[in-house]
Amino acid sequence: MKTYLRILQYARPWAVFLPQYLLFTILTIIFSLGNFTLVIPLLSVLFDKADKTAMPDHLTRFAPTIDWVHDTFYFFFGQMLAQRGKLGALAFVCGVVVVSVLLSNVFRYLSLRLLATVRARVIRNLRHDLYHRILNLQLSFFGGERKGDLMSRFTSDVQEVETSVVNTMTAVIKEPLTIVAYFVVLFHISAPLTFFTLVLLPISGGIIATIAKRLRTQAKQSQSTLGSMLSVIDETLGGIRVIKAFNAQDYIKGKFADQNDLYARTSRRIDNTRDLASPFSEFAGVSVVAGLLYFGGSLILGGDSALDGETFIGYVILFSQVLTPAKALSASFGNIQRGLVAGERVLSIIDTEPLIRDRADARVLPAFEHQIELRDLQFGYGDTPVLQNINLTIEKGKTVALVGPSGGGKSTLADLLPRFYDPTGGQLLIDGHDVRACTIHSVRDQMGIVTQESILFNDTIFNNIRFNTQATEAEVMEAARIANAHEFIVAAPEGYQTMIGDRGSRLSGGQRQRLSIARAILRNPPILILDEATSALDTESEKLVQEALTRLMQNRTSLVIAHRLSTVQHADEIIVLQHGRIVERGTHEELVRQPGGLYQRLSMMQTTGGLV
Repeated sequence: MKTYLRILQYARPWAVFLPQYLLFTILTIIFSLGNFTLVIPLLSVLFDKADKTAMPDHLTRFAPTIDWVHDTFYFFFGQMLAQRGKLGALAFVCGVVVVSVLLSNVFRYLSLRLLATVRARVIRNLRHDLYHRILNLQLSFFGGERKGDLMSRFTSDVQEVETSVVNTMTAVIKEPLTIVAYFVVLFHISAPLTFFTLVLLPISGGIIATIAKRLRTQAKQSQSTLGSMLSVIDETLGGIRVIKAFNAQDYIKGKFADQNDLYARTSRRIDNTRDLASPFSEFAGVSVVAGLLYFGGSLILGGDSALDGETFIGYVILFSQVLTPAKALSASFGNIQRGLVAGERVLSIIDTEPLIRDRADARVLPAFEHQIELRDLQFGYGDTPVLQNINLTIEKGKTVALVGPSGGGKSTLADLLPRFYDPTGGQLLIDGHDVRACTIHSVRDQMGIVTQESILFNDTIFNNIRFNTQATEAEVMEAARIANAHEFIVAAPEGYQTMIGDRGSRLSGGQRQRLSIARAILRNPPILILDEATSALDTESEKLVQEALTRLMQNRTSLVIAHRLSTVQHADEIIVLQHGRIVERGTHEELVRQPGGLYQRLSMMQTTGGLV
């Protein structure tokens, strides 16, 4: 119930729709009741039991009671019977039925229109919060989550919330009100018969509650399995080249088939369990009606009841209509369970607090002027240390390179500057300001990043370069020229308006990298981070990209990560990292002359064609 109410919180402010919805729902119920209670006077005319002398001879004063409605109707009914006879009274009743049905459906339609607005608002706001939370979470979160599972929360889970929770609002609100209203009228007609029917209802309610509890457990397994299946699909689409190269189609098909079959089995069990609730509630309802017919009939036949035949038939017809909302209510409980599980999965992401966030007293980082300082810096993932006792100063306008064996902590150190992670010890200072005391936006606003993998978007070349700036077309073209990208761009089918495909799949590796550099040039950041920006390129592309990087690094403070030592020979200082510690530092000339040094060994291996 807590999850259900929280999902409905996304429809706030409730005052906009709830009073109107309740009004329309109550009016729908009132006119629906009228449709079936009119059966009693209709039968009295047909069975020639209508007695105008027993009907009120004057209109009673208004009061919001069943007796007032009853007396008012029978006053006009009696007038019509006296003036126009039985056919006139029959026509009057039929006319009232038609008007009552019309008004009932008009108000039902209006309530459904309101629910459509509520449904759209809930799903929009839920997706909004989920998307914004995903964007605000730290990078380490995504390392522990499957992308397919996250996608399933955006798509199938939110869709399940819509179909299974929001769409059942009409059952949760309207059906209980309908049942209460029907029983009020039933009690008014005959209290003994109504008490008899209430004896059996708790039994069926308890069985339905057990079915709903079982559904909840099965739904959790189903949603988790769907997330796993979407992960396999995502891996297949991302690794299709490797799958084909290794003739692994059968292997990956088997992996998908396992998840697909498991999801089908769990979905089938859920459907079987959920479908059990509706027929059981119908069987229980019909059983109660049969018992009611026997019990009530025996009372009337034995002369122990004040009810006449037409009133009893009307009572049975009216009671039978209770089965419709009761059946809808029991079916909705089954549907809601699956939606609540999906809602919990969505809300679990929304409730995840980002580890990297602004402090309450965070201030804007002033424009970079002097130096970046890493003071006794330490970082670790959980209990695993990655960086230990890092002391480093990068003066403004200088280029510092990070080299060393894989796994030494180079990329992690670079990720600390833009606050993708925060240090677990020591300080990272920019012009003496601890970055943890500054807003994340102001820190990242002064940095540009070019990574080994070119992260591009399925958009035009122009929009990828202009990304998140207000640059003009001339400025975009100038950035492309500096990045050695203008020539291949104008040669593309539609120039700067050419679509580049998913992750830039229609471009070569060198072209993608040059677009990334153009994007960084246009941003014009004072601090530049290059994470192995040329390591995945061929010789010709590397030359073009290196030229672009050289232009990009002019008059900027740069932190460069490289495996190819030839690309960092001109750095002002080279830092050699091994096992999370600085083991050597100096210029290229100084480090290659250190006998037995790690940098010298790495340089010799690359010079002689060895591997790092």
